[in-house]
Amino acid sequence: NTQISGQGLDVNKLDVDVLEQIHQMGGLQLVMPQAFAETDCGALADTGRTVVEFNLTGESVELPIMGGKTYNAMTFNGQVPGPTLRVTQGDVVQMTLVIPADEVTGHGNDMHASQMSATYFDSVNPGETSQYCYIAESAGVFKYHCSGVHLAGMDQHVL
Repeated sequence: NTQISGQGLDVNKLDVDVLEQIHQMGGLQLVMPQAFAETDCGALADTGRTVVEFNLTGESVELPIMGGKTYNAMTFNGQVPGPTLRVTQGDVVQMTLVIPADEVTGHGNDMHASQMSATYFDSVNPGETSQYCYIAESAGVFKYHCSGVHLAGMDQHVL
């Protein structure tokens, strides 16, 4: 089953003639909008669009909370929430995530504005740096947070 306009589509219940007609017409091709198709930073830098660099450091920091207590927070640039990124629709976002070698755990980054799967930008281990780029195509206010399919305790990162 797939979701199309909120309707379930069960290909097992489709008329065989319909599937044959689709096949005879060359089949179906899934196409991504051009804005989201290219993610190579070098290729996007050569498009003439404004490139906005967004550099983050994933680090665990002890932060104060009410009542004079502290908690261990997994942060971006030592703060919660992380820094705000402002771009103009159509800009190229170049996001670089650095994890210091002395950090106790890996971090990741899921920028919802990128409209890419979180699996695209997996966890970055201590002592590593990773980068990805995308075109800021959709207008709005979007969150970003730690993510990574291979991160143990990812929910703790986000919370």
